Amino acid sequence: MSGMLQSGSGTQHVWEIIAGLGIAALAVAGVAVYLLRKFFQSSKEEQQEKIAAGAPRTENASAFMAASMQGVIQQLREQEKELERLHKIEKERAEQTERLSEEVTRNMPAGLVVVNATGIISTANPAAEQALGIRGLGFRRYSEALGENSQLTKLVGICLETGRIFRREEVEHVPPAGDTRHLGVTISPIRRGEGEISGVICLLTDLTELAALQQRMQLKENLAALGELSAGIAHEFKNALATISGYAQLIPDASPNESADYAKRIVEQTRNITHMVAEFLKYARPLEIPEERVDLEEVVGRAVAEVVQAMPQVAIECTGSFGDVAGDEGLLRQALLNLARNAAEACAEAEGGGRVVLRGEVVESNETGWQRLIITDNGPGITTEAMPKLFRPFFTTKSNGTGLGLAVVQKIIVQHGGHVEVRNCPKGGAEFIVTLPMPRRVAEAVESKRRRI
Repeated sequence: MSGMLQSGSGTQHVWEIIAGLGIAALAVAGVAVYLLRKFFQSSKEEQQEKIAAGAPRTENASAFMAASMQGVIQQLREQEKELERLHKIEKERAEQTERLSEEVTRNMPAGLVVVNATGIISTANPAAEQALGIRGLGFRRYSEALGENSQLTKLVGICLETGRIFRREEVEHVPPAGDTRHLGVTISPIRRGEGEISGVICLLTDLTELAALQQRMQLKENLAALGELSAGIAHEFKNALATISGYAQLIPDASPNESADYAKRIVEQTRNITHMVAEFLKYARPLEIPEERVDLEEVVGRAVAEVVQAMPQVAIECTGSFGDVAGDEGLLRQALLNLARNAAEACAEAEGGGRVVLRGEVVESNETGWQRLIITDNGPGITTEAMPKLFRPFFTTKSNGTGLGLAVVQKIIVQHGGHVEVRNCPKGGAEFIVTLPMPRRVAEAVESKRRRI
């Protein structure tokens, strides 16, 4: 019995220990939960304090909105100040550019005139006023300031109306003072992209002194040429008269046969003088060039046929394209005949036989065309000393030449609006190039048949 009591009391004691441990565990858990709650509550309060510190301290919604608007206004004011600063900088830069442009325009050595679309002169620098001899060009109608009938007014009007560009034109201008001035002008339209013409810009250069200098130089050249012509004529006449005088003095003491021979030689010298005078008159007299259409292929064919008849030992080839030109058929045939004959005479004694090629070329452009005639021979060519003197009157490399043939050729071609060039060929021989303007754009050139004579 006592053993059972002792056993029951031991069991109760164990349960009491377990209960005590459970209560202790619950107490520890409660303390842990409390500490966790305090930690999370503290963290939340700190976060709220941070949020509150970043936001304006406001007691209500109206105060918060007012503070926000003040912030926005402050930012706008700062941006406005920045824009004003940038605008000021840009304005100063534009004013500086404008001042530089005005200084450049004012100090330009060339005259500058700008005419707007209504025909009013909007800009004119001092150089333009000096070149035109007119003060106060600005804000005046260009036709009234420059003169209704002046060449410059006409060019500006055409440019305003059609947009045509005039480059390096030379015009005469009569200022109010009355003295005639020679001006070099370049006129171009002012456009915005591909739009309509909004004005005209005109650049002026006073060429009066240069033109006077050119006239004086031309006068000196003419006087020098006249002196050379006079000397050449005197030399030819002196030689011929000396020969005639010598034979005439021999006639009284000569036999009838000798007298007849002397008389024959006197007649030959007289004919030479007559031929020389005729050639000189061709060169000296002014030419009247009619505006007739000349078929160059026919003219070239006739000139070649005459040379072949006179010099059959020389082969002449005619090839290329020939069109029509405006001018005098007889004068052009004379010039081409002279060139072809000179080429045939130059190569008549060439090794392997003389050969002349006359080639035609038609060069087309937008407004007009050019006819080019090239005469080439296989002769010895032209010496360096003779090259610059070829077209000078009375200069000749032939023993029986007058020295007027090429001078007459050059005059005829120049009077027809063309020019003559000469050069030596790389493989030997000489080449004369004649260029003549065509009256209109040639749509189709006449292709001559290649023929060898």
